Amino acid sequence: MADGKEFTYEEVSGHSSKKDLYLVIHDKIYNASSFIDEHPGGEEVLLDVGGQDATEAFEDVGHSDEAREILTGLLVGKLKRKPGDPQPRDLDSQLKSGSGSKPATDGAGMGVMLYVVVLVGAALAFGAYKYMETQKDK
Repeated sequence: MADGKEFTYEEVSGHSSKKDLYLVIHDKIYNASSFIDEHPGGEEVLLDVGGQDATEAFEDVGHSDEAREILTGLLVGKLKRKPGDPQPRDLDSQLKSGSGSKPATDGAGMGVMLYVVVLVGAALAFGAYKYMETQKDK
């Protein structure tokens, strides 16, 4: 693990292919090339953020402790910021102030509500079908 090596955004951006894939997460550089075929979310999600700051995407998913442990094994260095580089987003303060993206768990209630609506709709459709069947017999 070469966590002492420093990379600029420009250097990291050159590592965005399947065989050479670097990610910036919390200003640390990770080489995800060896993990791309094993990533449970598929290679596309890693390639979409390859050579870029993937902090927000990584945190939005809510990775497990095991995923974070795997990440430590991929560490190759840290980001050396230069003037003009994109600034990191302070996710914690955005969430506390209500601006920015919401935690992934906030959408859970909406997903449950969708299932309830579908289930009620299916029950109503079944009831209407049964009613029509009884009317046909009369």
